Order: sequence, then C-alpha cells, then structure tokens
Amino acid sequence: MKHKEIFERAAANEAVAREVLNESRVVDVWRTAGCRVNLVGSLRMGLLASHRDIDLHVYSQGVTTEGSFGIMSEIAKNRNVAEIKCINGLHTEERCIAWHVSYRAADGAMWQIDIIHIEEGSEYDGFFERMADRIEAVMTPEQRELILSLKFETQAECGFHGVEYYEAVIADGVKSVAELKDWVAAHRQRPQYYWIP
Repeated sequence: MKHKEIFERAAANEAVAREVLNESRVVDVWRTAGCRVNLVGSLRMGLLASHRDIDLHVYSQGVTTEGSFGIMSEIAKNRNVAEIKCINGLHTEERCIAWHVSYRAADGAMWQIDIIHIEEGSEYDGFFERMADRIEAVMTPEQRELILSLKFETQAECGFHGVEYYEAVIADGVKSVAELKDWVAAHRQRPQYYWIP
C-alpha cells in the first residue's frame, strides 16, 4: 500500500469512527451521569486502521454494578445498539467494569465501542491516557506510517492487539509483517505487563 493511500484510508476510517461516537451519544450519556470521559487507544492517537473499534475510559467515584448498569441502560435504548457485553472487574486490582457495545453505523457496518468504567483515583486512573501521550510524543512520522501499514496488512486475520504494533515498531524496530508475527509470538510468552515508551 502506498504512502498516500495509507493515510487517506486511515483518515477516512477515523472520520467514520468520530461520526459513530457522536451518533451513539455514548460520551454524552456518561457525562450526564457525572463521569469523566476520555478517549484512549488508536482513535486518540490517529492510529485507527481497519479495525472498527473505539476505546473510552470513564471515571467516577464509588463505581458499583448497579450504577454502571443504570448508565448503560440509557445507552441500550439506542436502536443502533445491537449487543452489550459486560465484564465485572471490580473485585480485581483494575477496579473497573468493562462494557463492549456492538453498534451499527449509518452504513450498516458494525463497530465495537469499548467502555471501561474505572474507579476514580485507583491505580489505573489515567494510565492509558499517559500511554497514548507518550506514544504520540516519541513516535516518528515513519513509525506512524509503518504501524498503519502493518495494521492494514494484518488486522483482518491476525488479531494482534494495538499496543503490540506500537511496542514492536517503536521499542524493538520491527519493520515487516514477518518480523511482527515472530515478535508477537515471542512477546506473548512473557508475563503480562503494560508497556509505556
């Protein structure tokens, strides 16, 4: 894929993602409930490729299943919401409830909106926002292009996590799909950790 096409496709996908975010009113619902809402992940960093995924972290004090379900019940009223899944992590060190919303865009394409409801002031309050800021600060234009190119080439079939592309390219100098596949295979043998450059 040529340089111009990579950035044109990424920009087009980002524009659709932002339309989905606005149409879904997910951010408005959480803010109306008194939560702080931050965009994280690939959309925040301008690294959204072909994977139709939007990541939000929302924060409030005294997160409970009852309160979080109440807020999500408002989102569930949207007729374009096809499915909502919940993972309760309040009993873990992450102190959060993860929501995965399947949302049908105007063109019929399905998007996933991942909403992580996190206890304000807990260990992970702001962690992934800092990660995104650091990636943007250290990533060169050449690395941005390479990350997008690798994502477009592999996302449909490989199921790699966004942060794996970023760490592989930025920290370890991966430059090809073959190198990326080898890097991910080796990387997944290590104990789980959260990477910030």
